[in-house]
Amino acid sequence: MINEKLLLERITNGDTSAFRQLVEYNHKKVIHICLSYVGNTTDAEDIAQEVFIEMYRSIKNFRSESSISTWLYRLSVNKSLDFIRQSKRQKRGSGKVNPMEKSEIERLNISNKQMASDSIEEEERKKVLYQAIDKLPYRQKEALLLSQIKELKQQEVADTMNTTVSSVESLLVRAKRKLKELLINQKEEIF
Repeated sequence: MINEKLLLERITNGDTSAFRQLVEYNHKKVIHICLSYVGNTTDAEDIAQEVFIEMYRSIKNFRSESSISTWLYRLSVNKSLDFIRQSKRQKRGSGKVNPMEKSEIERLNISNKQMASDSIEEEERKKVLYQAIDKLPYRQKEALLLSQIKELKQQEVADTMNTTVSSVESLLVRAKRKLKELLINQKEEIF
């Protein structure tokens, strides 16, 4: 565990090694948050880089009313949502339906057909799950991602969302019920 206050003080005094330490400590968490929103590792890594750039630019304005990890979570969510909005605008404007990404094409060219099949199935399951999560109401989605993907305790989720633990519990129950319903409906549509 790092001492956030000491690290923050070193960063505001211009210590670049302290900022590097902060990035290394939080890098995987930020990518994981972004990935939970955009569902693509390459995009998540790009967004994470933007998150840390934004953090570096505005760290002197950080008031320590919340923890750095909470601030990073908010930055990650906001940057991810910005990316999603921008992507939707580009798709509408370009007329492209759903172009295959280079990484997806490479995955399809794996010589071992069984490995390719397993990999594709796993990716497809993740894609279906993320699509279903994306259909949840915003607060339910946020509570679910924080507790299940980021693995925060319910009190931490409540603090991050500026609500109570009982509200978080309620959001999680509704989110899981809705997610189950969405996945069952999707399965029925496929078969």
